[in-house]
Amino acid sequence: MTTSNGLLLVDKPQGLTSHDVVARVRKVMNERRVGHAGTLDPMATGLLVIGVGPSTRLLRFAQGELKRYTGTVKLGVATDSLDADGQVTGEQPVPTLSPRAMQALATAMLGPQRQTPPMVSAIKVGGRRLHELARQGLEVEREARDINISDFWVGATTDPSLWDFEVECTAGTYVRVLMSDLAARAGTLGHLTSLRRVSSGSHHVRDAVTLERLEAATDAAALLAAPLAFVEALESTTLDTDQERRMRMGQQIEVEGTFAGDEIAALDERGAFAAILRRRGEKWKPEVVLPAEASPAQG
Repeated sequence: MTTSNGLLLVDKPQGLTSHDVVARVRKVMNERRVGHAGTLDPMATGLLVIGVGPSTRLLRFAQGELKRYTGTVKLGVATDSLDADGQVTGEQPVPTLSPRAMQALATAMLGPQRQTPPMVSAIKVGGRRLHELARQGLEVEREARDINISDFWVGATTDPSLWDFEVECTAGTYVRVLMSDLAARAGTLGHLTSLRRVSSGSHHVRDAVTLERLEAATDAAALLAAPLAFVEALESTTLDTDQERRMRMGQQIEVEGTFAGDEIAALDERGAFAAILRRRGEKWKPEVVLPAEASPAQG
């Protein structure tokens, strides 16, 4: 019987991969089914949205959310990974740049655009991850992705080569590529020296727990949010006992109400999240069904 089921927000420390964090959560929760929504590079810190138990089936709702980051870019120096973990590949002088001029460059980068992923990334091409090919000195063609930058602020520091920034962007955006492109527009090179994810959709790092707190907790499952936290943006309906029974048997059901989307969240009579329903004509088909057993994370 699953004893852990829900959403966990972790404040990832620097130096760990997202996979490292998942492994530690898996051990603490004694639950094999643990996954995350949106990889953070080892150098990056901040919000990692994690699904535990049956809630891993809901991670797709967090993966597509808008992300917000803060960080610092160093101008004048490029690295092969576009961040401070990489090897220096070039240096150029840093031109004199006013805050107004830099902000104008950042503002010009707002909106929908295409972005080519960096070679040092976990994306697979031909069955192999790009960072594995990069370590062999190989560079292959990568397919550009559609991204959107909805907010982009840059600010000066006491060091003319270091600029702080805050950016809001769609899932799949490589912030280190964005900052390298900003440096190029400023007439020089650049790489990230720090990056922190502060939010993903409605989830914020201020609500996240550290791994130390998680591992020290006497009841780690009590730190989980209810599975419903994954789908708060969805329209919802409440099922009566008969509707829930038929839905759990895999039957399509009729529900009251008018819904704009093709997916809705179904709650049981106690208000606990029970399933994702997908529109099928005039009826709704169970798409993702969570266990009916009550747990502290399902209230």
